Amino acid sequence: MTRNGTGDTEALRAEIQRTRVELGETMEALAAKADVKKRLKSSADQARERVRDQAAMTVARVRAQTGLRREMSADGARGGPAPFVALAAGAVVAAVILAIIQGRRR
Repeated sequence: MTRNGTGDTEALRAEIQRTRVELGETMEALAAKADVKKRLKSSADQARERVRDQAAMTVARVRAQTGLRREMSADGARGGPAPFVALAAGAVVAAVILAIIQGRRR
């Protein structure tokens, strides 16, 4: 402690400043949690990205299977409906996910 109690005053001011900073950070975190519209948009964007990724993977698989079927057909083997079934299944999955996303927005 110094003369006139200035050491205590400075320590108290530093503590008040730290408390203000912590309070500001807490308020920003609460404001972000309270912004429901922004959180829903973020969630929808993430779901949209997952659907795009799944669709790209499904298209790649269908193309790979179609290429294999063509090779088999060229060799005399009969190609089945598997690529079309996979494509239809992927379309159904994408439609269901989009319907869920649209339902959440309402």
